[in-house]
Amino acid sequence: MLLILLTKRTISQYCELLEMILQYLTRVYQVVEQQPSFPGRREELFKYLAYNVKYPIDAAKNKIEGRVLVTFVVEHDGSISNVNVANSVYPSLDKESIRVVSGMPKWILGKANGKTVRVKYTIPITFRLN
Repeated sequence: MLLILLTKRTISQYCELLEMILQYLTRVYQVVEQQPSFPGRREELFKYLAYNVKYPIDAAKNKIEGRVLVTFVVEHDGSISNVNVANSVYPSLDKESIRVVSGMPKWILGKANGKTVRVKYTIPITFRLN
């Protein structure tokens, strides 16, 4: 009887531990003590965007301008996932924004309670014709 209770308790404890690990691995924070950052900080992010964003031909032809807000998650290893458009301007501008953000190098990690965590981040990408 004692063995059965001990086993049940141990299984229950393992389930709780697994649940905590799963929550840690899947939870996405929006507010953290240390925000994730692009390598080289903000200035390098702007350089990356300026160099990599290509104005879509159809948007340029139609003289479409605007700011696309892109959300994404900085993962535990600094990689980018779950890239989405939060504020759409025009389909090809949205698609280009997703392409550029998806191709970003790994970011410096975000931290909460001293541990690296997944963090949701939003950046604007402005399309302006000269």
